[in-house]
Formats: sequence, C-alpha cells, structure tokens
Amino acid sequence: MGKHALRWWALAVAVLAVLVDMIDNQIVAVALPTVRRELGTGDAALQWISAGYALGFALTLITGGRLGDRHGTKKLFVAGMLVFTGASLAAGLAGHVGVLIAARVVQGVGSGLMVPQVLSFIHAEFDERERPKAMAWYAGAFPVGGLAGPLLGGALTQADVFGTGWRAIFLVNVPIGVLALAGAAVTMPSRPGFLRHRLDLGGLALLTAGLFAVFYPLVQGRELGWPGWSVVLPAAAVPLLGVFALYQRFQARRGGEPLVPPDLVRRLASGQTVLFCVNTGVGVFFVLTLHLQLGLGFTPWEAAVTFAPSTLGIVAGNVLAMRLAPALGRSFAAGAVGVLLASLAGVAVLVLSQGAALSGWALAGPVIGVGLGMGAVLNALFGSAMAAIRPDQAGVVSGVVNTTVQLGTATGIALFGTVFFTRLDTGYASATAGALAVSASVLVLALALTAALPVRHPSVPQSQAVG
Repeated sequence: MGKHALRWWALAVAVLAVLVDMIDNQIVAVALPTVRRELGTGDAALQWISAGYALGFALTLITGGRLGDRHGTKKLFVAGMLVFTGASLAAGLAGHVGVLIAARVVQGVGSGLMVPQVLSFIHAEFDERERPKAMAWYAGAFPVGGLAGPLLGGALTQADVFGTGWRAIFLVNVPIGVLALAGAAVTMPSRPGFLRHRLDLGGLALLTAGLFAVFYPLVQGRELGWPGWSVVLPAAAVPLLGVFALYQRFQARRGGEPLVPPDLVRRLASGQTVLFCVNTGVGVFFVLTLHLQLGLGFTPWEAAVTFAPSTLGIVAGNVLAMRLAPALGRSFAAGAVGVLLASLAGVAVLVLSQGAALSGWALAGPVIGVGLGMGAVLNALFGSAMAAIRPDQAGVVSGVVNTTVQLGTATGIALFGTVFFTRLDTGYASATAGALAVSASVLVLALALTAALPVRHPSVPQSQAVG
C-alpha cells in the first residue's frame, strides 16, 4: 500500500477532531451556573449535562474502533463527526434540559465512533520513520484539549457571542464539524476495512454492561454522595467483565472475530495499567481548579490561564518522546512519570507554603513540568501500544487505549474530589494538599509499574536502539 499524498493534511483534520472532542469533555463545566439560571435545572440535571458526554464517549470507544476495522476508518470518522456535529447543534438550540442531556450523550457517542479512527489512520498511513511525529500531534491533543476546554468555555460564555450565551460552547462545534467533514472528504483515503466477520454482538453487550457498571458510578457517585448502588454496580462489573473475557476466548478458539482479542489483552496489559494510573493521577487538576476558584477567588478565566503554560511543556514532551521513546522504551516512560510526579509535588509545596498569597506566576514552573511529563508519557505509551500490531488490530487497540484514558480521568476526578470535599473542613490548602498527596501515591505506583513495560518499542530494531 503506497503512501497517501495528503496524509499530513488528513492528520491535521483528524487531530482537530480529537482536540474538539477533548475540549467538549471539559468545556461545559464553567457554563453550568448560567445553564441552571436560564433553564431552571436542578443539581442532578447539571451533573448529567457533564456526565452524559463522558458516559456516551467511554461506552462507544471500543465498539467504534472495531467498526472502523470492519468498515474502514474514513467511513466511521465521517459518521462519528456527523453525529457529533448534529448533536452539538441540538445542544446549542435546546430549550429543555432533557433535550440538552440527550444531545450531550449523543455527542459522546459520536466522539466514541470518531476518535478511535485517528490512531488507526496513523498506523495505516505513516511508516515507522514518520509515525513518531504523527503520534506526537495526536498525543498532544489530549492534554491541550483538556486544558483548553475550561478556558474556551469561560471565554465564550462571558463573551455572549451574538447573544447566544452558554449556547455558544455547543454551537461553535457546528462550523468546526462542517470544516472537518469537508477536510476528511478531500484528504482522507477511502480504504476498505480488514474484518470480514460480523460484529461480535454478544461481546459488545457484555462489554457495554461491564463498562457502564464501572463508569456510571464514577461520573455520578461523588456528586450524589456515593449511594448504595454506586458500590453495587462496580462490584457487579467484576463478574460481567470476567464473563466477557471468557466469551472472547471462546470466540477466538472457534475461529470467530472477538471484540477484543485475548492475545492483545496480554500484550497491552502493562502499558494500559501505567496509562490508567497516569490519567488517574493528573485528575487532581480538577481539585486544583476548585482550589484556585473557591479557595483563592480566581475567575474561571484566571484559573484556566494559570494552567495554560503547561502547553509549552506538552510540546516539549512530545518532541522528546518522538525522538527518544521508541528507542528507550520503559526508561523514557519512567523518566516522564518521574517529571510529572516531581512537578505535582512542587505544586503541593507551593499550595501549603504560600496559602492565600499563591499566584498563577508562582505555579508557572511546576505547571510547565506537569505538561512536560504528561506530553512525554502519553506519547510514549500511545506509541508503545500501537507498535508492531497488525493493521486489522489498529481499531480495537485504539479503542482500548482511549477507553483507558477516559476510565483513568473519571477515576481521578471521583477519587480526588472525594478526598478534597472530605477534608474541606480543615481549609482549602489542607484539602488540596491531601488530594495532591493521594495523586502522588498513584503516580508512585505508575512509576513502579513502568518496570513491566517493554525495554524498547517492538517496532525499533535492536541496532537502532539508544544506549
């Protein structure tokens, strides 16, 4: 298969889509008070406006990846973007909170169909020499989108663009979506899918039920005070996912096409465990945002600007990973996690030592360090997961990787939010420092688990390895 002439332009379109998806995961938070005032919603509805997107996204990722393997990445990318853009328009025009919540869930489903296709596209269209650069662009979209979401949400809501108020945070996706659809039509190659078997519907039902039992309590449990069902559902997820694993082995033995091939699970286990811990650990930024706004009186815009310097670190981390991660493997990943851990420790020291005098300028150094560690480790782990896999496995691997990112993020927000609010009676600084201490513990675990990663990426010949 020859190189596609417009592959770099197509990558720009795909990364733009991922960036918008990540932004949309976070953009709604700062607009919720305005939504409450205009639509007259209660607390539960506000939670669902945020959580509905994450839930639809997370539950669709692996299925979206597998559908791309079967029908082709371009078809699924375009279908996902159409769903996402249409749902964004519906959210922006919603006159009732029920319509807004439904639109948010459908937005997440569109993203879940679309995002896994990007890694598949990178794997199929870029050779080993070009792939690290392409991966750097892709990996950078995740932390940049997460940071840009609140910033853009605050700016659009305050600007009241054409009198649209909070609706602008959804309506802005419509022209971007139309642009992405046109760009995909022109630049993306139309290649057939690899799978010839029908979709594993039994596996899909079991996996969806198991993931729902994990994700739903994580995105809703903390806000509702951890009711009994928030403990029962995760417990039920264990046998559900166990049955799913057994069913996948049965499908593989009888010559079928399992949704998640068992051999891939074994190969990906170590990297996905580290990826989960890293994304859980950086979920503490949810608490840092609350500390700056509730504890120190920052506006949403000021809080977002405080974290903006991390993009410098993300860019640097991606460049380093592009050049060194394939050859250094787990040593590079361990170093990146170490930088991330040290930077968050620096944030904790500043929170405790400066108290109410803490400024955005003081945090700039550690925040850049967090970006450096995040950009480097995400790029390294994404690259390791996609190394030396067959083309017909790219979609499912992409779905698994993105599901791990979402699960880690949801776990981090739930975990650190619980620690923060439980300790709040001791003061904002103490509560935030407690959450940071737990985050550090999670990252120490991630650092230890890097010992199980491959010494080098499988795609790098021994003769090219560094050191």
